[in-house]
Amino acid sequence: MKKFFNIGPGTWVTAAFIGPGTVTVCTLAGVQFGYSLLWALVLSIIACVVLQEMAARLGVVTQKGLSEVLKSQFDNKIIRGALIALVLSAIFIGNAAYEAGNISGGVLGLATILESSGIPSNYFSIGIGVIAFILLYIGNYKILERSLIVLVLLMSIAFIVTAIVTKPDISMLLRGFVPDFSADKVLTIVGLIGTTVVPYNLFLHASIVSEKWKSTDDLPEAKKDTIVAIVLGGLVSMAIIVAGAAIQQTEVNNAADLAKGLEPVFGSMAKYVLSAGLFAAGITSAITAPLAAAYVVKGCLGWQKGLKSKSFRAVWMFILFMGVLFSSLGIKSIVIIRFAQIANGLLLPVIAIFLLWVMNQKKILSKYTNTRMQNLIGIIIIVFTCFLGFRGIWKVIESM
Repeated sequence: MKKFFNIGPGTWVTAAFIGPGTVTVCTLAGVQFGYSLLWALVLSIIACVVLQEMAARLGVVTQKGLSEVLKSQFDNKIIRGALIALVLSAIFIGNAAYEAGNISGGVLGLATILESSGIPSNYFSIGIGVIAFILLYIGNYKILERSLIVLVLLMSIAFIVTAIVTKPDISMLLRGFVPDFSADKVLTIVGLIGTTVVPYNLFLHASIVSEKWKSTDDLPEAKKDTIVAIVLGGLVSMAIIVAGAAIQQTEVNNAADLAKGLEPVFGSMAKYVLSAGLFAAGITSAITAPLAAAYVVKGCLGWQKGLKSKSFRAVWMFILFMGVLFSSLGIKSIVIIRFAQIANGLLLPVIAIFLLWVMNQKKILSKYTNTRMQNLIGIIIIVFTCFLGFRGIWKVIESM
């Protein structure tokens, strides 16, 4: 399939962020605020393209992952240890939250499909966790992963078609691209950024590009792959917001509520179409998120052995266990998924600062370091996400 469609690493990054979190957060944004947060998605797409292009360039030039490069830059053991601890903490917290959101997204879909079975939802969490565990442990999950990606793509097409069918008011739609920082929208804005610019994707992208491209002559192709894939993913996210804005209610608690945005196209079958997509997106991400965390830890700690080693397996087992645990606590799936996106949004500035610093090291990248414009855009992204992150934390404190 990869050879036939010429799928590059950028597409896998997009497939990672078009998951249960994107569907949920974008639908909630549409339900609660109409088209008024489309501008936040534009910002998220720009930030994602800029940061992921840096990660891809780093991977192609150095043929190493971000965590490996960061580790190699510090001779002082104390500083290197503190840096590794900070990166690992960010990845563990972010991926554990993200994994809980992935599993909860799968549960959200599965519970709707099997709603007449009477099985408690926390059993679905354990079931999805067991499936992910078996596939990760054996390592033979590629066929299933590709099949599920097809389902996610079909769901994406469904949202784009729905966005067109709902016939949005063009003038209202255009107003949605005007920035609005109202206090009641801050956490949703952070969530939209967190579901698009996923911190672990920066590590993952830098690692996987070296498998496809081995020379700096391939940098233009890597850049094109990144831009095209992420922009297309962003358009799908916008379509989900537009579809969500057509839902005539203010509270969303389950997949049936989320699916109301698909009813103009699929009618009474909408909730089953969405549920299948949520399950597909959830279980696919439930496999990739723990793997990404394990690769980051492998790079930070300098492990030589990979997939089959006990230490590597221990990392993804821990992330998977935490995801199942938080997903099984009886908290509403929608709440868990939204928290995961907010957590990612808050962690993003930490990872982005490290990436921007590395991208200016000539001894690593030679003539392929950032240009002044790339640095300027990177700094703006970091300042903006820090500002939103602090506002988000302050809002949570105020509500306690």
